[in-house]
Order: sequence, then C-alpha cells, then structure tokens
Amino acid sequence: MKRVLNTSSLLAVGVGASAVLWLRHKTNRIKAETLLREWKRKIFPTVYQKSEQLPIHKGGHPHPHDIEDNKMVDEGAMYSVQFYNEKLQ
Repeated sequence: MKRVLNTSSLLAVGVGASAVLWLRHKTNRIKAETLLREWKRKIFPTVYQKSEQLPIHKGGHPHPHDIEDNKMVDEGAMYSVQFYNEKLQ
C-alpha cells in the first residue's frame, strides 16, 4: 500500500525548504530578525511605549497646597539622605 502525500504537506515542505535556503545568507537573517522584532514591538508594546501614552499632569512638580503629595515627596527625599548617611558611616 502506497502512502500519498497531500498537497498541504507538500506545500509545508516547500515553504520550509525555501525558508532554509533564504535564511542561509546572513543579510537575509538580519532582515528577518528585524522584521520579527518590529512585529513583536507592534503586537506587545513595551512599558516605556505604554507610559508615553499616559497623561502625566503633575510630573514631579507638586502643588504647594497639596499636603499629601508634598509629604510623599519629602519622605522620598529623606529616605535617600538616610540611606546615604548609613552607607557613609
């Protein structure tokens, strides 16, 4: 009994063989890698790209009458000074 390959199997083998032949040259591998990275960047944006889309209203300049925000900034500044002093001693 002979086994006959169907057309989809032959097509898959042909595409695979063509890809191997095309990717054996370094310039083509670089092109393919660049293309795949661009697709990945478009499909899964990085955290930096997402953060550029967010609206930033304050951006490190707290309002003088915003007590809670000023206290948070002050505590953050004191933490770094305390850390520096502990390392210095």
